Amino acid sequence: MAEDTPESRSSRAGPDRSGACPRVRHRYVFVAGLHRTGTSLLARIIGSHPEIATIEGAQVPENEGCYLQGAIPHTARHGVPGEYALDPEQHFTEDSRFNTLETRLRLEHDWGEWFDPGKPWRLEKSPVNLARMRLLQALFPMAHFIVVTRHPLVMAHALQKWSDKSVDELAAYGVAAYRRMLEDAAYCHAVMIVRYEDMVASPGAYCRAFESFLALGPGIDPPDMRDGNRDYDPAECEDGALPELGYGPGGHIDDFAMHVRHPLRDRQEATVKHM
Repeated sequence: MAEDTPESRSSRAGPDRSGACPRVRHRYVFVAGLHRTGTSLLARIIGSHPEIATIEGAQVPENEGCYLQGAIPHTARHGVPGEYALDPEQHFTEDSRFNTLETRLRLEHDWGEWFDPGKPWRLEKSPVNLARMRLLQALFPMAHFIVVTRHPLVMAHALQKWSDKSVDELAAYGVAAYRRMLEDAAYCHAVMIVRYEDMVASPGAYCRAFESFLALGPGIDPPDMRDGNRDYDPAECEDGALPELGYGPGGHIDDFAMHVRHPLRDRQEATVKHM
């Protein structure tokens, strides 16, 4: 029989409900984005670094952590593609009723078994993070956020097979969702907004940028990537334009300065210089 010590009892216990918050030796990087925009691709790239722990082998869609926790409701009515990002009931900020120590401890407990405890970073990727960044930052003040976007019109074409909505409706949804995301991102201390189109065009540069943003040494090998936007021909449509992110009418991609904010100026400057 194993020795019964305070340490062994603590490791067997669930969340500490005494009010004391155990010292956390890891930080979270949350990947966010609308469905069909490259969140899984981005998570695989960042998660390939040896100092980043990822969720693997979970019997849930794309190993998404939102399914593996009971702190924030995630039922079949939550996270619906083409809907969730504009649902006010699923938009969580620091004012949310879930901004409690209990929520943080429950998330740490529920996610803990899926992560390698020896790694300093834990990557959690769920599309719904797009509407939860401000809450997640309140719960985990050292968290970093990496958001991937894709031209709303191309996203709409890619998403239509998962939705009953028209391409026009989904493109309008994408534009509105990204504008809300930009409003929320203004509240985040450490956030990086990456366009799918730029990432697939310059994977090596973006891998170096990810390492700089997270203060990591070399460890991400640029993968071979194809531009999935070429599968669609939105040129005849005017929907989906979003100048704030360099997305023009008909799927056109304009120049765009990568959006990076970091509380440490050297981290921000080191990230930007790779672009």
